[in-house]
Amino acid sequence: MSDTITLTQVKSGIGSTKKIRATLVGLGLIKMHKTVTRKDTPEIRGMINKVRHLVRVEE
Repeated sequence: MSDTITLTQVKSGIGSTKKIRATLVGLGLIKMHKTVTRKDTPEIRGMINKVRHLVRVEE
């Protein structure tokens, strides 16, 4: 397993609940097609699981 995960926001958070939008902000995804790299931790995995329909994950 890799030490980092690359996330790209592919769908908008508009129309989603406040919790989901807050999770996107917590991951650092505030604009469409923005790509961020995060450490592969259980906390980040849980956040990704919550917004998996809005992001693309590359390990």
